Amino acid sequence: MTKTIEETHNRIKHIVSKTPVMTSSTLNNEVKAECFLKLDNFQTPWSFKLRGAFNAISRLPQEQKNKGVTTHSSGNFAQALSLAATRANVKAVVVMPENTPEIKVAATRGYGAEIVFCGTKPGDREQACQILIDKYGYTLIQSNNDIDVILGQGTATYELIKEVGELDYVFAPCGGGGLLSGTALAAKELYPNTKVIGVEPKNADDAYRSFRDGKIYPIINPNTIADGLRTSLGPVSFKVIREKVDDIILVSEAEIVDAMEFLWSRMKLVVEPSGAVSLAGLLTGKKDVESKKIGIIISGGNIDLVEFFNRIREKIE
Repeated sequence: MTKTIEETHNRIKHIVSKTPVMTSSTLNNEVKAECFLKLDNFQTPWSFKLRGAFNAISRLPQEQKNKGVTTHSSGNFAQALSLAATRANVKAVVVMPENTPEIKVAATRGYGAEIVFCGTKPGDREQACQILIDKYGYTLIQSNNDIDVILGQGTATYELIKEVGELDYVFAPCGGGGLLSGTALAAKELYPNTKVIGVEPKNADDAYRSFRDGKIYPIINPNTIADGLRTSLGPVSFKVIREKVDDIILVSEAEIVDAMEFLWSRMKLVVEPSGAVSLAGLLTGKKDVESKKIGIIISGGNIDLVEFFNRIREKIE
């Protein structure tokens, strides 16, 4: 699998950015460990998901590329697949719920995808996608249930370890499990003794319960600020997580905000709530990391700052 992760990295490195790694003496002192933050909030379109989307498209036979690809998403994967398809010169049609914020619709369309809207009830997205597949022959690419997507997501950890060396722990967010499973594949194959810790909001704890009980629990109406993690595990990602991940821990909404505040105020990094969850897991102290070498995957920076700046404008008017 090391060769596969390496081959994946070589396949996509001319398209994705090699994102920076940062350290913080304040963080190191607080947790009494040596910490390295992999900043995929700097990955266009401001999340790690371009890695997996482009790898999956690249792996398709030309016949499928000619017909086009589709997915259902209201967030970062919609934008990632749209951009990946444009860069691969492949048509992309993205199914989005009709209540998707306009800023996300505009961004997805701006990267080149055609948008098809669907209802907001459970199953509406999948049904709309299947209609398109049946009618036009598009290939469905899922963020949490495609091994090529998962391998692509793992290249973030591959880059991190290649830059800083062996790690004792890697903390990664968990929603649909694509990033966490890719992180685990990369880390374990490069250094089998590295412990991989998934971090999930308490208010969206389906992966934690699934990991604990050995069966997938679908997520139902999660109420968390980490909107990028409101997705159920896929069978493919869950299989990897069960085999390769050492533990999944939970963080509260307040702990997520505290981690965001640290990243924004102490490191001057614009990170969305979902992207800060991994750091929140470290800061809880649930894992004894003293004197260890720690990797932290910061997964995204897509956050709407319109209201923030409007409030500033109100103060100066």
